[in-house]
Amino acid sequence: MKDLLVALLRSPYRFAGAVLRGLVAAARWWRRWVTVRDFRDAAEQSEKLADKFAEIRAFTLFRWKVTGAVVVASVLGGAIAELLYGRLGLWLLVGVVAVGLAVLGRRRDGSPGRKAVLAGPRTLTWTMDPQVLVDAFRDAKLIGKDETLRLVERATRIGDGWAITVDLPATRKAADVIKNRDALASALAVDEVQLIVERVRGNGGHAGRVSMWVADSDPYATPPLRTPLLAVQRWDAWRPVPFGRDARDRRIDLPLVWTSLLVGAIPRQGKTFAARLAAAGLVLDPYTRLYVADFKAGKDWDAASHVAHRFMSGDESEHVLQLVGWLVELVAEVQGRYRRMRDLDDVTCPESKVTPEMSRDRALNMPITAIFVDEVQVPLEDRTSVDVEGKRLAAGQYVGELLTWLAKKGPAAGIVLVLATQRPDSKTIPSGLRAVLGSRFALRVMDWRDSNIVLGEQMNTRGYDSSRLLASHKGVGILRPDGDTQAGADVLALTVRTYYMPNEDWQEICQRGRALREAERTLTGHAAGDDLAPVLDHSAAVRAIGPGPVPSRSAGVPEPLASIVDHLDRLGEEASEFISTADLADMLDFEPAWLGRRLAELGCQSTRERVTEESGKVRQIRGYLTGDLLAAASASRDGEL
Repeated sequence: MKDLLVALLRSPYRFAGAVLRGLVAAARWWRRWVTVRDFRDAAEQSEKLADKFAEIRAFTLFRWKVTGAVVVASVLGGAIAELLYGRLGLWLLVGVVAVGLAVLGRRRDGSPGRKAVLAGPRTLTWTMDPQVLVDAFRDAKLIGKDETLRLVERATRIGDGWAITVDLPATRKAADVIKNRDALASALAVDEVQLIVERVRGNGGHAGRVSMWVADSDPYATPPLRTPLLAVQRWDAWRPVPFGRDARDRRIDLPLVWTSLLVGAIPRQGKTFAARLAAAGLVLDPYTRLYVADFKAGKDWDAASHVAHRFMSGDESEHVLQLVGWLVELVAEVQGRYRRMRDLDDVTCPESKVTPEMSRDRALNMPITAIFVDEVQVPLEDRTSVDVEGKRLAAGQYVGELLTWLAKKGPAAGIVLVLATQRPDSKTIPSGLRAVLGSRFALRVMDWRDSNIVLGEQMNTRGYDSSRLLASHKGVGILRPDGDTQAGADVLALTVRTYYMPNEDWQEICQRGRALREAERTLTGHAAGDDLAPVLDHSAAVRAIGPGPVPSRSAGVPEPLASIVDHLDRLGEEASEFISTADLADMLDFEPAWLGRRLAELGCQSTRERVTEESGKVRQIRGYLTGDLLAAASASRDGEL
């Protein structure tokens, strides 16, 4: 009541102030209008002010005449109103003009010369006014200030957010919008996790058509959902496994047959949970055969021992050698399957691939066989010596070659490879192995380089960088599927929140899988109490994977060239033609100044190249050509230096 009384007492003063401000604003507007300021500014911008001087003068004289005519008409109108209606009519006219001036002069937040007031948060006004969306694209530098968008589908409500489809101006690409999603999210005043941007492909799309979906709130802030596999009694391994949900709350299923999966993350981000989700669907199919190697040496995978054909948990060298035995066994199994498929008729085996019917035929003995290796960096980095056909190899190197061969040849024979690691770097996972792993799932990692190692080269420049995921978003990662998903067959990658499957749910699923296998009489190996070591045939494995590793090109080469050559060999085809000095020093842990001096002493001179950074900016960076580095190493090895 007190506030209302104060407002009533102050209202005459506020009204008078508004009228005065309105009078000033009207005078400023009239001055700009009568001096033809808009036409003059346009002429100055086009640098044609001198040419337009006569027209500007003519316009000015015309508007002065209009002003005079309006003043005369106003005076005559006031006189007529007083003559017809007396002083009451004149006061009514003055009141209407005063109200109009008060509206024009009212206080507005952020107006020049008025009281500064912080504006409230921006809202999704683009759902009501498409011009706001156009301005956001301009603010994000995705279109020019004179360009606009074409509306393909109006803003509609889908789930807990708004969806809209637009066409970009000619020559503008949807890939650039996806890459600069953060800038667009800022322009729309939403967090980037709320904004989903996709290119529309297929018959209804083209390179400049963009589909957007903006969530009302953080889609990953709610508690995760339990896996839907808890509600089913059995599963078909040939069906994609329920993996998680995307920001639009669409169920995302992960195909496993005829492909492989790499899961990478820093510790405690849900890596093992994600790998177990992939395993859960295969556990509930009694016709699948499982190999489980847990190099974390914890109890996360212990429940799988009740259904697995081969199972182990440990991180010692003996466990690595046991894995070597499994892989050699699987190489022989794959070769045997291909030989048997050649003898089958075209009705049973139309192609050189395992079919659903073949995988369930016990007489053929070709079940879907999946091998899960958690903390795969442990066996890959093991340096235990292994005797392979008279040659001494490091166990880690042999494991890498066997896994690479299985990832290449195994899928068509029904072999599914699932690898999980908390150290997704180029030194741990060989480039040849990464290149043949079909599906990738990257949870939160430390930087964009690690994200690219899991998802593939240049994925960060396409807008997919798992190092930007929030630490609070457990189980959220970027999925690059090898096959169709509910988001569409042409989607390159998408952000997915995996289903939640704690140990008690995992144990229940494994118990159900054991019961199914007992009923179908498909329980074998470790789960059936028959844990005999496989009969190894290293000669067959060596013939399959090749003659063995090529002698290192770094042999006899001094440091730091030797380390650089080893690094380039690890990168393989992914090595670029130019490497900056800063990147070399960072990757190999050398001091940049010392590295430059030492390479110069070894006959390798640096050069400057134009390099496009992640932000799109082109800079000149000092570094070395890969060819020059290898030539210097060869000259040093041959004693020419």
